[in-house]
Amino acid sequence: MPASAAPPAHARVQALDLLRLFAALAVVAYHYTVRGGADDHLTWLTVPEVGAVSQYGFLGVQLFFVISGFVIAFSAEGRTMREFFVARAARIYPGFIACMTLTFVVLLVFGAPEFHASIGQWLANLAIVAPAAKQPFMDGAYWSIVYEIVFYVWVAALIASGLFPRHLPAIVLGWLAVSLANELFLGSGAVRRLFLTDESGFFAAGVMLYMAFSGRRGPATWALLIAATALGAFQADWSADWNRQHFGIALPHLTLMICGIAAVAVVAACLTIRRLPLPATLILAIGGLTYPLYLLHQMIGFTIFNRLQGVAPAGLIVAGTILLMLVAAWVVYRFVERPGQKLAKRFLSRILRLPARQPAKPATAFAIPVFGPASLPRAPRAMPSSTT
Repeated sequence: MPASAAPPAHARVQALDLLRLFAALAVVAYHYTVRGGADDHLTWLTVPEVGAVSQYGFLGVQLFFVISGFVIAFSAEGRTMREFFVARAARIYPGFIACMTLTFVVLLVFGAPEFHASIGQWLANLAIVAPAAKQPFMDGAYWSIVYEIVFYVWVAALIASGLFPRHLPAIVLGWLAVSLANELFLGSGAVRRLFLTDESGFFAAGVMLYMAFSGRRGPATWALLIAATALGAFQADWSADWNRQHFGIALPHLTLMICGIAAVAVVAACLTIRRLPLPATLILAIGGLTYPLYLLHQMIGFTIFNRLQGVAPAGLIVAGTILLMLVAAWVVYRFVERPGQKLAKRFLSRILRLPARQPAKPATAFAIPVFGPASLPRAPRAMPSSTT
């Protein structure tokens, strides 16, 4: 498609906002109806009536990783490393600090005897990577935020080295090879943490969707997308091994592999949907509350369950808690996270001496949140030869 015929640069991919909510609610359903009352006895509450379906909800995290691979690659193109850092830090940190601190207060006041929190734990969690300071996460769900940050660091390094985006196919190929070697033969925890070898297929599939969506649709792009999706399918199955061993949950191998493939396929499908028959303000709210919802729901939810034991049926408690978490997530997004993002961006830009008004980016470069509302370009069908 000629440049003059290209669709508007900031056409929204509204379906990604709904997909984020689906992924977040899948994780919520898994934690609330399966994980909490399983072998770790975090809470008394289980809902076996929905467990046969919700036991797969942990794969909502892998769906987030596919979205992240796509979104972060899109947001990185056309940025300097400092611009990328400011955009990512401002996007992730204010919401994290608000939700982590709220979780700390709830656990401190209402958590005992099941849960405890300390000032030392809170201080360690300010850096997100709390286990590095020998303290537990304030909420176990934060492990995936650490994975996101490691991915951001690698993207920033590629930007700084000039390898992004021109050499992405070779980089993705190497990443998949290292991942396969480590997961099948080496089994190194250090390599896994450094290169995300247990989740790399999902991130890499998202990156290759970005390559295809931005017009770079050569045979290498499709081959690597297929390879990343195939690795993601195996990783979806491998990720369930802990659940099988720890909780005694029977999770069929083939079902999990199909879910892994579906995570990539549904993101790809969302990129083809131009508009949804829903009010734009509703879609914005949906996209905005998914990140706080993910951060808030688990430990606060378990605390609510433990305080309400015997007060109402389990199903009613779960439904009411989900509704409460959705409202709390929207309040955090609307009144804390959004203002905090603006302040953080202004503060970091001033420290790093970024220009107040950044130059216009090419049609394939955006500041797109992974969990928040998505605004993406509808890329031209063909790109100039200099970008391939």
